[in-house]
Amino acid sequence: MPGIAAKRLAAFTSFLIAGIFTLDNTASAMPAFARDYGVSCNVCHAAYPRLNDFGERFAGDMNYRMANWRDHTVQTGDETLALAKALPLAARMQGFVQARDAESVDPVSGEVAADSSLDFQAPYLLKLLSSAPLTDNISYYFYMIFAEKGANTEVIVEDAWFSYDDLFNSGVGLQLGQFQVSDLMFPREIRMTFQDFMAYRFAGITYDRGVLFGRGFGPVDVSLGLVNGNGITQNYNVTSPGYRRPDHLFDNDTGKSIFGRIGTTIGPASAGLFGLAGEQRNATGPAGLDTGDRDTDKTVIGVDASGRISDGWYWFGQILWNSWDGFLDPAIDYQWTAGFAGVDYVHSDKWVFSALINISDAGDLADTDTIYEGIDMRTLTFAASYFFMRNVKGVIELNVDFLDDEPQSGQYYTGHLTPENYFLVGIDAAF
Repeated sequence: MPGIAAKRLAAFTSFLIAGIFTLDNTASAMPAFARDYGVSCNVCHAAYPRLNDFGERFAGDMNYRMANWRDHTVQTGDETLALAKALPLAARMQGFVQARDAESVDPVSGEVAADSSLDFQAPYLLKLLSSAPLTDNISYYFYMIFAEKGANTEVIVEDAWFSYDDLFNSGVGLQLGQFQVSDLMFPREIRMTFQDFMAYRFAGITYDRGVLFGRGFGPVDVSLGLVNGNGITQNYNVTSPGYRRPDHLFDNDTGKSIFGRIGTTIGPASAGLFGLAGEQRNATGPAGLDTGDRDTDKTVIGVDASGRISDGWYWFGQILWNSWDGFLDPAIDYQWTAGFAGVDYVHSDKWVFSALINISDAGDLADTDTIYEGIDMRTLTFAASYFFMRNVKGVIELNVDFLDDEPQSGQYYTGHLTPENYFLVGIDAAF
């Protein structure tokens, strides 16, 4: 990592390495745990999929296991073998009906490929999950998506990792595999709204492959990780163009992204400082749709805060400052910001109400005549969840877009061409 990237990496590393690390593994709702241990979902969830305090400890300090986890394994007479009595599987399914003002516009030609004001999005998601302890220190978690957003022709694996607590009796936890970098702050998988935490997607700090270390020291938690930095969508033949070579590269360059978070909890509130330094390939081609062959420096700095106001009220917020050096033009360093804030109110066992604000500013990426103008965002989302059962809920959600629609201004059809208002109803179940 040459030049300024090396300096950023050195500074960031020295900032994070304090000899103390904490690991935050927060996964999606997992009914297999309730089934295996014979407990209700509300032991870990304030309202599915939002975790309560115990659920966060179960996913973190407890490494996805109860103290009596071996009681739920097959008694083979071999103490070096631990097999769950039942295969630890769970499923999640979502289906929605959505009304919205939206068009699918080709950024280059401007042609409208689709324009529907009433859309039956069912199934929207069909997911298979599995997790279990393997030893006194090792657990695993993964899920497979069989259908998401109408993509019925492929199976996608997103989260897939092993975790090891108390590495070499040091108190350090380790997670190896495929995970979301943003899980260190607010895991997207356990949000209450259909609307996403868009700042994480814009910044490209969702799914990646790598390793994460963590340890706690009193009120301070520190996490430090290393990932490929190119997401999870591609791999490359080793010794290409050789014929039927046996292995693949998952990374497309020699650089890695280093990231971490320092956090603390004071009373009912928690706060943290996040940072990432790495590289990404530049954008090129019409409307910036193509990936170039230049490695460009990428820096993300974030501040997050969350807490409880009173019984049933949960609040959270995140802001990210981003620097994409030379991402479009090699001579320009592009600065932009994004953030979100929200509140969840668990009114009763039946009703949960949520609100979410997404605010993003494309900054130096504005007026570039590329798709990255679309980072601009101003939305307010209201959601109501009605729980038929602990693991089955109906969803009503309204999203209001406060940005004015912008007509085509450059050569390409980019930016905020259509409004992002929507209203949806649906059902979300984990079983």
